[in-house]
Amino acid sequence: MPPVGSSLTITARHESWALREAFVISRGAKIAADVVVVEISDGLHVGRGEAVPYGRYGETVESVLGEIQSSVKCIASHAELTRHLKPGAAMNALDCAFWDLESKRTNIPVWQQAGLPRPIRKITAFTLSLDAPETMAAKATAVPHLSLLKLKLGGDGDESRMRAVRRARPDAQLIVDANEAWTPETIAGLMDVAAQCGITLIEQPLPANQDGILSTLPHPVPICADESVHTADDIQSLLGLYDAINVKLDKTGGLTGALQLVTEARKRELKIMIGSMVATSLAVAPAMLLAPYAEWIDLDGPLLLARDREYGLRIEDGVVDPPDRALWG
Repeated sequence: MPPVGSSLTITARHESWALREAFVISRGAKIAADVVVVEISDGLHVGRGEAVPYGRYGETVESVLGEIQSSVKCIASHAELTRHLKPGAAMNALDCAFWDLESKRTNIPVWQQAGLPRPIRKITAFTLSLDAPETMAAKATAVPHLSLLKLKLGGDGDESRMRAVRRARPDAQLIVDANEAWTPETIAGLMDVAAQCGITLIEQPLPANQDGILSTLPHPVPICADESVHTADDIQSLLGLYDAINVKLDKTGGLTGALQLVTEARKRELKIMIGSMVATSLAVAPAMLLAPYAEWIDLDGPLLLARDREYGLRIEDGVVDPPDRALWG
């Protein structure tokens, strides 16, 4: 992208958006989506980006705000981000804000600027938080209009969780996400259970530093890397271990890095999931532009909120529409 010039005002702030109910995974629970919003103004137009600090990698709201504040004096254009920031939430918010600003200045949608296919509607996974098997089964039954469900797992009791949800929703396509909670001792048995339950995809079953064992095990269900993949530089190390990758802009450092990761993954014939953290539609909108390349998308963050922001994504019966340009891009 061409530089936007040096007379920029860049601001960043923390926003907290209440959830409908607690969101629980193997590493803990949250009751709000705490996001960092960046705005970049050239005096006439304002571009926005939203990111979620990734606690798994030591990020906090305070650290991300500090990273942005310490780098903005060095940044006069989009191209300079990679010189001053590493991939993560801070770079994501800034990168997406620059894309949005350029779109507003030129009146050209981001998908056209980036050379992407025209945005499409696509079914998103809907996440069921980690809970007792009967509770997760009841929550699956409560959303009969949603055809793609993602089960958060946690290790002990996961066989019962998978079987209970499958009994409750024999019609649904199911993805399971262990968030690194399985072990080398339990993974083979749990993968067999997943196959018996007709699970479509297993996401990050093992800790990222223990996933070498995946090369020695049969994959009766495809396995997707999440915590084990951040940027395009990671693809080589995943070959022979994983069948798919989860692309998240908070890991890649924004849409720019995500495009590079998707391109490299497609070259290596890895299937693609597009994911996001629990956030508002402003964070999800850039990720939706990658939906044409994805086998699955997991962009249900706005559905988990008690209230989304203005011009939020339209999601009906689990189908997400492309973002309105009044929101982003």
